[in-house]
Amino acid sequence: MSDPAAPNSDQLPPDEKSGSLGVVINHLAIFLGLMIAWELAARGGLLDPLFFPLPSDILVSFYRLYVTQANIWWHLGMTMTEVAVGFVAGSALGIWLAMLVGMFDRVRRYLKPYIVVLEATPRIAIGPIVIAAFGFGWTSKTVIVMLVCFFAPFVNTLNGMASVDDEELAMMRSMRASRWQTFTKLMLPDALPEITAGLRLAMASALGGALVAEFISANEGLGVLLNQYTGTLNMASAFVCVFTLTGLGYFIFRSMEALDRYIVFWTDRDRVERVGRLRAAKWQGITREAFA
Repeated sequence: MSDPAAPNSDQLPPDEKSGSLGVVINHLAIFLGLMIAWELAARGGLLDPLFFPLPSDILVSFYRLYVTQANIWWHLGMTMTEVAVGFVAGSALGIWLAMLVGMFDRVRRYLKPYIVVLEATPRIAIGPIVIAAFGFGWTSKTVIVMLVCFFAPFVNTLNGMASVDDEELAMMRSMRASRWQTFTKLMLPDALPEITAGLRLAMASALGGALVAEFISANEGLGVLLNQYTGTLNMASAFVCVFTLTGLGYFIFRSMEALDRYIVFWTDRDRVERVGRLRAAKWQGITREAFA
């Protein structure tokens, strides 16, 4: 069921609609201006076309890789699968362990130092060991992404559970709440903003972890495709891969923002202010009609 207080595009005031459209137009104008400047600089000899291909050539390569040859789709799908599976597995493990550590002091004393040591170890050093253990296929790349995505949810969840107000905790104990009731009714809701912040950090790192894994050793994925094109100095196609990764990273970032606003909606100050303005405008319309 949709939230009746949540504003949609039809309910937004005209000034907010025009403001959003103006932002989109401004960004498009800036992007087109940069592309035109790049094209003119490359054609005028200010940029080396070998390393900075013409934007028109990049556009042709986009059509070739996505439509004519259509070979980028498989690699894009593999990278996205590695990111999704590694993110879900690493974040779930981190959150679960943090909850376990946060609820039991003895577990915290014994487990937390080993997790800190694991985080202090560079991922690039663990990569070859993971590949030697799991092979050169999809599993090893997913495990590397999982390790990259583990620590941020773990630390944020643990900090969120540790920051519970002592008076509220004492009140729950005075009411003889069980450990599970204290966790579900107090600790978890208080930790949700920290958990979602950790998930955003993990997802931001997941794409980089997948590319590092593909750079180390792989035979499929956008990182492999990017290596192939730069190795043959096919820079127009290499820029297609870079722009694709940029678009994928932007999509991931915006998706996590939307998920964050949905889960911890009470922390979205802009949404609360929009709802307040809409309700005030609606109330003014009702009072006007009542006294007309």
